Amino acid sequence: MTRILQVFLVVILALSQIAGTAQAQSADDVVWVQIEAQPSLAEATARARVYAGQLEDVNGFSLGGGWYGIAVGPYRRADAEQVLRSYVRDRIVPRDSFIQLSEAFRQQFWPVGANVLNRGVLEAPASVETATAPSAPEPETVADEPTLKPTDETLAEARRSERILTAQERKDLQIALQWAGYYDAAIDGSYGRGTRNSMAAWQEANNFETTGVLTTLQRAALLKQYNAVLDGLGLQVVRDAQAGIEMIMPTAEVGFSRYEAPFAHYDSTGDIGARVILISQQGDQNTLFGLYEIMQTLEIVPVDGPRQRNNTSFELVGENARIVSQTQVSLQDGQVKGFTLIWPAGDEDRRRRVVAEMAKSFTRLPGALDPSAGSDAEQAIDLISGLQIRQPKLSRSGFFIDGSGAVLTTSEAVETCGRLTLDGDTEADVLAQDKNNGVAILKPRVSLAPLAVASFSIGTPRLQSEVSVAGYSYEGVLSAATLTYGKLADVRGLRGEENVNRLDLKAQPGDAGGPVFDASGNVVGMLLPKPQGGQELPQNVSFALAGTSIADVANQAGVQLTAADRTGTAAPRDLRIAAQGMTVLVSCWE
Repeated sequence: MTRILQVFLVVILALSQIAGTAQAQSADDVVWVQIEAQPSLAEATARARVYAGQLEDVNGFSLGGGWYGIAVGPYRRADAEQVLRSYVRDRIVPRDSFIQLSEAFRQQFWPVGANVLNRGVLEAPASVETATAPSAPEPETVADEPTLKPTDETLAEARRSERILTAQERKDLQIALQWAGYYDAAIDGSYGRGTRNSMAAWQEANNFETTGVLTTLQRAALLKQYNAVLDGLGLQVVRDAQAGIEMIMPTAEVGFSRYEAPFAHYDSTGDIGARVILISQQGDQNTLFGLYEIMQTLEIVPVDGPRQRNNTSFELVGENARIVSQTQVSLQDGQVKGFTLIWPAGDEDRRRRVVAEMAKSFTRLPGALDPSAGSDAEQAIDLISGLQIRQPKLSRSGFFIDGSGAVLTTSEAVETCGRLTLDGDTEADVLAQDKNNGVAILKPRVSLAPLAVASFSIGTPRLQSEVSVAGYSYEGVLSAATLTYGKLADVRGLRGEENVNRLDLKAQPGDAGGPVFDASGNVVGMLLPKPQGGQELPQNVSFALAGTSIADVANQAGVQLTAADRTGTAAPRDLRIAAQGMTVLVSCWE
């Protein structure tokens, strides 16, 4: 086939398609006049409400891709074209409004509960004039000067349309101007000189006429710029009837996973790793306060970040190098409800915007989540309703060495820690450390009153005498220290170290840092961690730092140790009580 013939066939095909399209678009087609689209459901709802106050037959539909359209209709095509010409000419709708087919629309969101996609056509509003206005001449341009965008309203019309904005809509415009860098005053919805100047500056930067009053088109353009950061997140209203909550969620990033009372889990389905947790339960103020404390133990709520609680609500923000989570919960009518958004760190602009959309749209529905929901889920002691309890990266043992609460522990427990705690909740700082001997002394940030304090034996313990070690063998799984019994195998290390005692005792990693007792209950040393290296020692070989080295570190730190005066053999019960009273869990957190 020659090239001339190919071109001829293409032209014929194009002409036939044009003819077919013209034939399909008859005056009796059912169509709409689409007047606006917004990337935010909340903003689209607000704009639909504004238009409904001025126009008839206003409807709102999802367009897909996170966008929401506002349209009037449905009309026959001839009537729709007449409505479009009239509304544009009278500057009631933006100039870029256009005729749209029903196939472009998805679920209806305005008016709430309506579904008009399949209803018959309507007559054009009586206010629409039949005459068509002549086309306006194109504005003249001057070489080397920017072309100003045409205004969709006169200044008087812009003032009238501005007056019908709600207080929140006025604040939203100030927020958008602040985000764009033109406004730095209070977000109060009051349009004084500062707001007007910022509007004029934004108009000038975007090639609009600088009047200091935003028209309907300009407000839409500003909010579109502001909401562009939310593109692709699929912000849509999600109605969870079992939890009794309706709110906007980033549905392109999260999806429903499971119920585990009092939580409804919406896990990550996208690329950024976001999660949403709905909170819903019957309760009172005690329930609210208890939830506030529990939430702060969870891995999804990092330690750093502001928190605030009052009599009927609380808010938690937790952030670390990986995530930022924000929780908002309130008590109303005997029900505790709220949500948590978990978002990756380093994406703060989008996170703040998503949280704002979620909070603004949060709606309480009747009922609360059944307490038995998710009762058949997998259970574990480190999980609360399917959420991981925050865990330290390392836990070892330690023990009180003076009445003010100073704690002796292994230096292994304090290395590369962002935070140190005693027994899980008391924060502590390193007072002194001797890495060569593997020992550290911690000082609690608040005064403590220990139940028992170590008394150190001055003399050298006898070979083959009975010893015991108190420690958190399983790194906090058990609520109290356990005693492990053995014997003193040697008063030196394997290489003859004089400050180390070798024990015939089978210890666990969590026991390191715990006190080593003689038969009388006197402390003769501190258990050291298992040696690291290529050599594998028998399981019953352990080592303890001798009391003389402990005394040297304590003296450097200004801590006075107590000398032992016990003799004889301590009763097992008395030894256990003393050991558990002085031994603490030392936890190292990121």
